[in-house]
Amino acid sequence: MILDAARLALVNLFAPETRSAFWKMLGSTLLILVGLWFALRESFSYYIWPWLAAFLPTMPEWTGWVTLVAAIAASIGLALALALLIAPITALVAGLFLDDVAAVVEKRDYPNEPPGQELPLGQAVAGSVKFLGIVIVCNVIALLLLFIPGVNLIAFFMVNGYLLGREFFEFAAMRFRTPAEARAFRSKHASTVLLAGMLIAGFLAIPFVNLLTPLFAAGLMVHLHKSLSKRDPGFKI
Repeated sequence: MILDAARLALVNLFAPETRSAFWKMLGSTLLILVGLWFALRESFSYYIWPWLAAFLPTMPEWTGWVTLVAAIAASIGLALALALLIAPITALVAGLFLDDVAAVVEKRDYPNEPPGQELPLGQAVAGSVKFLGIVIVCNVIALLLLFIPGVNLIAFFMVNGYLLGREFFEFAAMRFRTPAEARAFRSKHASTVLLAGMLIAGFLAIPFVNLLTPLFAAGLMVHLHKSLSKRDPGFKI
């Protein structure tokens, strides 16, 4: 079921019907990443570099080498920080465009079924901002666990798998259910949603491809919600 949903989501990535949502999500994600890169770089240059420069050796023959090493280390650090922010950015962007993707997927793959209802803009934005904070906190915890051998990769996939799976599934479910019903339905099928979320986390871990995570995750969870709803038609809270 999960693999079939993933296959359909991959097909939808490049389908003509999803092209508009594709460019909206990709453009928004890139714009946010570029903005964050400049913000992080300027913050480093203004607040941290002057402090580091004060500790550089005064001997000219050493200053150039130390400056170069410090600049390389800073660039690597900024790149890692940006990579860690891809997960929360994904959640934020998805909250703004999930309905566009879901509507296309439902119309394309489920033409004979009633379409879902678009989430109110305020509810979608509020949910995305709230989830953004949760993802940032949990990824900071996962980052700290990177220093524990054998736990780092597990922490990344478990944290992002749970959070991304929960968020995207509930977004897809709330097109057909109340928020309370969506949460309860997700809880009932928590293990399936977690496995699907870990698949999204794996997609997220692929450089450059991970920029398409919102589109892939939205399609995956729309298909998964449809499949689970058919298997559990009598679900009640």
